[in-house]
Amino acid sequence: MKIKKINHVAIAVSNIEEALSFWCDALGLEMDHIEKVTSQKARVAFLPVGDSEVELVQPTSDDSGTARFLRERGPGMHHLCFEVEDILDALKQLKAKGVRLINEKPLELEDRKMAFIHPKSTYGVLVELYQII
Repeated sequence: MKIKKINHVAIAVSNIEEALSFWCDALGLEMDHIEKVTSQKARVAFLPVGDSEVELVQPTSDDSGTARFLRERGPGMHHLCFEVEDILDALKQLKAKGVRLINEKPLELEDRKMAFIHPKSTYGVLVELYQII
């Protein structure tokens, strides 16, 4: 498996506009855009930082994973995303090593494939793998 870079760090927030006051106003990051990610029941604000991004993730439904995360833990780091060269190969290798996967097959969006690794296998951090297509 070849990890190319950290693609993004996702921060769970209950209100993107309020969170932007810190990330943009205090830190000076610039928001590129906000996107509705229907498959994840979320709105996401993208803040580029070099070759990576900070993503502010706000749930759009009370039954989403991010909404559950906010109820249980409050706002904070939700997941770390690594960009990989070949997501199918990465998932195959991880499964062979006994790593617990949330997605054994990647979810496909228009410009990327993605899959999550269960935090029980990563010492408490939800890890996402991305392959840009």
